[in-house]
Amino acid sequence: MFKIKLVNMNIGIIGYGKMGKAIEKIAIQKGHNITLKINSKNKDDLKIVNTFNIDVAIEFSHPQSAFNNIQFCLQNNIPVVSGTTGWLNQIEKVKKTCIKYNSSFLYAPNFSIGTNIFFKINNYISNLMNTKNYKISIEEKHHIMKKDKPSGTAIKIQNDIYQNMRKLHTKNTEKIPIISKRMGQIKGEHIVKYFSEIEEIKISHKALSRKGFAEGALLGAEFIYDKTGIFTMNDIINNL
Repeated sequence: MFKIKLVNMNIGIIGYGKMGKAIEKIAIQKGHNITLKINSKNKDDLKIVNTFNIDVAIEFSHPQSAFNNIQFCLQNNIPVVSGTTGWLNQIEKVKKTCIKYNSSFLYAPNFSIGTNIFFKINNYISNLMNTKNYKISIEEKHHIMKKDKPSGTAIKIQNDIYQNMRKLHTKNTEKIPIISKRMGQIKGEHIVKYFSEIEEIKISHKALSRKGFAEGALLGAEFIYDKTGIFTMNDIINNL
């Protein structure tokens, strides 16, 4: 069984926006050091990443730059925790790089502990419902500045349900719609609805602040600190 070793780390934050600053605040409170902070103004610092004595890089940048950021760190033997969504068509290349350089990589579309418990609840319900006469829909709401649409969390929920359908050899082949809304300052809300002509069941998760995401990402960094391999939040949730 994996265990999270509590040590003081040197952390590089790639994507020093609102999430990066939330991660920095919690990391410092826990006794970690932030030795590198990259945003659009100093992105060339990534080219000399090895000079910053980084134990783990936490990557929350932009869908267009995430892949290159992660690849570069792994090629320089720096473990990476990434929460950037919208680039997953290239994740298999990242996994191959991680294995080639004997490094460590943890990706999650959502680092909130509550959301990852929500995934497990939804998996349980979808396993029950997929053989019944219920239709399924997914709704996600985020702030107006969110770059990708639908959210990575909603896509994971959809993919989990499809996977459960395949396991159960269900005849339900209807595409599960994702309704995406961008409004105000919503941190993140996801609703899964199972419904028929006579009833409906809803499960939902709503983030009230970025703190949950930041704490989960930092937990991921602490988890992979002394490991090699490819990990997900499942590895953390199952070993808390």
